[in-house]
Amino acid sequence: QVQLVESGGGAAPPGGSLRLSCVSTGRQINMNIMGWYRQAPGKTREMVATIRSDGEIKYADFVKARFTISKDSAHGTMFLQMNNLNHDDTAVYYCNLRNLWAASENFWGQGTQVTVSS
Repeated sequence: QVQLVESGGGAAPPGGSLRLSCVSTGRQINMNIMGWYRQAPGKTREMVATIRSDGEIKYADFVKARFTISKDSAHGTMFLQMNNLNHDDTAVYYCNLRNLWAASENFWGQGTQVTVSS
């Protein structure tokens, strides 16, 4: 099994920044796609950014160059640097890891709350 633990959430003012981290432990899955997703109250979960094991990165349109996803594979850690935050970014942010060769192997962290408020 894979365990994912997020950290780094909290409160920030509009225009502020936060950096989320996700540590992956347990079984190592080499061919994977990791990503950040978020879910705001009353809304469905949506993709924020993903990074594949081959380095390919994708962002949701609403990110608009404000967020940067990265990872430190040697330490099993993924990051999301969020800049120029706005109220619409308020949500619970979840870390995800999926096996590219086995769709059933799809793991989620417990989530970390991000609140953008003045």
